[in-house]
Amino acid sequence: QVQLVESGGGLVQAGDSLRLSCAASGRTFSNSTVAWFRQAPGKEREFVAAIRTFLWATGFSVYADSVKGRFTLSRDIGKNTVYLQMNSLKPEDTAVYYCAVRQGTTSIFRSEYAYWGQGTQVTVPS
Repeated sequence: QVQLVESGGGLVQAGDSLRLSCAASGRTFSNSTVAWFRQAPGKEREFVAAIRTFLWATGFSVYADSVKGRFTLSRDIGKNTVYLQMNSLKPEDTAVYYCAVRQGTTSIFRSEYAYWGQGTQVTVPS
């Protein structure tokens, strides 16, 4: 089993920044994908960003168009933690943000992720 714990959410103003953390423990895969999804009230959970652990060195990552250029993934290998740096936040970024892990290649489909964290709330008032 893989345990994931997200943190770093909060209430910020439009244009501000936040950094979310996803700390992993338990069984880990040498070739896996770590992703962030988000779910706004009344909406489906949607893909935000993902990075392949196998390709840490190259920093290969994928971003949803809605966050490209504003959000950036990074990781601390020693802490087994992935970060989502969110800049220029907008009201439409308001959602619960979830970290997820799957073994294998990058996917934008939530059904293909087996392990999920409990989520962290990000609120950007309009």
